[in-house]
Amino acid sequence: MSRIHDEMRRNLAEKDTEYRRLMSEHAGCESRLQELQGKADLTEMERMESVNIKKQKLNLKDRMEAILRQYMERGTGAGAP
Repeated sequence: MSRIHDEMRRNLAEKDTEYRRLMSEHAGCESRLQELQGKADLTEMERMESVNIKKQKLNLKDRMEAILRQYMERGTGAGAP
């Protein structure tokens, strides 16, 4: 099933501009988190930024998964009258 989901995600990344935008934002958040996690000590502002980025990443992931579910439902005909 994971392979099928991966294929659907690739299709969405190619065809759906909103999904592609969300993926790009998610990758940007991940990149910034990696930068912050690479530091020995974080300032209070950086700690707050890290928490906010993690929340943003989760929100982006939820939105991408919602798009994926809709895509899967269309593909299987689920929910069709």
